[in-house]
Amino acid sequence: MKKYAMLMTPVSKEIIWGGDKLKKEYGKTAPFDKIAESWELTVRDGEMCVIANGEYSGKTMGEYIAEDRVGILGTNCEKYDRFPLLIKFIDAADRLSIQVHPDDEYGLKHEGEFGKTEMWYIMEAEEGARLVYGLKEGCTVEEFAKAVHEGRTEEMLNFVPVHKGEVYFIPSGQVHAIGAGILIAEIQQNSNITYRVYDYNRKGADGKPRQLHTEKALDVIKLRTTEEIDKIRFSKPDENDGGTALASCDYFTVKKYSVDGKVVLDAKVDSFLSVLVLDAENCKVGGYDAKRGDSFFIPAGSGSVEVTGKADVIVSKVN
Repeated sequence: MKKYAMLMTPVSKEIIWGGDKLKKEYGKTAPFDKIAESWELTVRDGEMCVIANGEYSGKTMGEYIAEDRVGILGTNCEKYDRFPLLIKFIDAADRLSIQVHPDDEYGLKHEGEFGKTEMWYIMEAEEGARLVYGLKEGCTVEEFAKAVHEGRTEEMLNFVPVHKGEVYFIPSGQVHAIGAGILIAEIQQNSNITYRVYDYNRKGADGKPRQLHTEKALDVIKLRTTEEIDKIRFSKPDENDGGTALASCDYFTVKKYSVDGKVVLDAKVDSFLSVLVLDAENCKVGGYDAKRGDSFFIPAGSGSVEVTGKADVIVSKVN
């Protein structure tokens, strides 16, 4: 079994609020006009990345991982019965629904799937762009529920202006929504459970109102202070091996590296590495050409992997 920096062929998603930046600016392809989400690292039934370079070119990630699951994913992944992360680019030309994700206990009990804690890195933001990050200060879950049922949801939301380079950590239970004109990199638990609590009365592609999950959403909302969120975001110690720590929680560690010449990543036996290339000039990852928007999977135990040239990359691992 060979280990090397594997270029991923992503899975594209067409959703009503998507834009065209991923096609025009990041080289993504799809049989539809607008790409809302590009799943850059996904190992899910029917939603599987394919390896695009090297010896395993043309094989799915599922086929490759089956050769030696722990040896490829790492010892930190032994506790999971499925691939632990889902990593995406998201292009929101229009605002997303107001939503919340359950924790593991609720997700497994009610949906048969893990919950979702996630992190956003703002890659681009148009002037005046904003997102929803929690409820207004002082708003209780009971007051929010009353507002939802009375059609006053937006009155209770905490709208935050956003700018390129910012990070938002979203633990399970946090009410949130990406606003229009924002492009993000999202690192999350491998779960697709989303409870929509409000969607601006929009209709889906079928002409019908999009499904809401109001009661489940209200069940799982958790109110936390900024300090409490930061304690979750950085609950694991930073190994201080270079790069800027964006999050180091129970599920994942995410770092950003600004490469100007060379950065050496260390793929240890405990976890694989995911490398998202945000910007690149004469860049190589593990000796393979890399351009803006590329995504690489580096198997656990690969050891030193060089990123050369000039680039900004986001590197994620499993904790």
